[in-house]
Amino acid sequence: MGESGLKRAAVVYNPTRVTRSALQPLIDRAAADAGWGETIWFETTLTVPAKVLTREAVRSGVDLVFAAGGDGTVRSVAEGIRDSGAALALLPSGTGNLLARNLKLPINNVTDAIAIAFTGRTRNIDLGIATLSRTDGSIEEHGFLVMAGMGIDADIMANTSEALKKTVGWLAYVDAGIRVLPDARPFRIRYQLDGKPVHSAHVSTILFGNCGTLTGGLEMMPDAIVDDGLLDIAVLQPTGTLGWIDIWRKLRFENGFLRRSSIGRKLISATSGSASTISYLRSAGVTVSLDKPRHVELDGDEFGVVAGVRFAADAGALAVRVR
Repeated sequence: MGESGLKRAAVVYNPTRVTRSALQPLIDRAAADAGWGETIWFETTLTVPAKVLTREAVRSGVDLVFAAGGDGTVRSVAEGIRDSGAALALLPSGTGNLLARNLKLPINNVTDAIAIAFTGRTRNIDLGIATLSRTDGSIEEHGFLVMAGMGIDADIMANTSEALKKTVGWLAYVDAGIRVLPDARPFRIRYQLDGKPVHSAHVSTILFGNCGTLTGGLEMMPDAIVDDGLLDIAVLQPTGTLGWIDIWRKLRFENGFLRRSSIGRKLISATSGSASTISYLRSAGVTVSLDKPRHVELDGDEFGVVAGVRFAADAGALAVRVR
């Protein structure tokens, strides 16, 4: 709360995604209507990330921080606002908008998103935490909001052209997938859920989810709950082309509309084979070690190569404004 005694908001925005001149009149009007003070603006740069700017905003005493940009900006703002007492407001822009989709927030209506920020309710959700062990022995900690992964998904992210993504959106991932998939091979991991024994598996991809819905309405983890203090883990082990077709069927049909009715659930049970291409696990945390270093991705952003990693849920660490 500012010196005037009025609540204040800050906007952390990515100028390659949004335009301040278009947003500011809308936010200023909504803030005034809600009885809030003057909004503070912070522009991200290549050298000053959203996390740093968000921490500066929090230190200034703001009650609310808008994340205006793509999934990477939202993730970085969330890291900066973690456990601060301030709330996160989403003004999504980009190819994914995944947290907004999972929280049923508007992704194409800026006016509605701003109204929810000032007049909605606050919901405390979990923040995924990835502790990355680099090949040089260094350790890094990063947050994620929706999903992290290793395997084909991370390899695709590492090979996706940022310039192409800005031009054609999600089709850039298709371009990267065409280049990555022919050489993709299963790899061996050892993983340990909290309080459980160590297991070994050969996987094509392993995903760690705070939420379950991906772009296009694909339900990767249909039982994931964003505020249960747990991560949902999807282990993908397809065999050949038919295995990938089975995964697509499961995500598009079984995890989607079939699960929404009792008849659909009975049909899934009757037609599912004994050998599943996707296995689901759940834990507050999981430690993964690798035979060979692998790329890792967090919320669709490539985070380099790791020798091992721990993923965990920081329960209720993030306050978000919702309907």
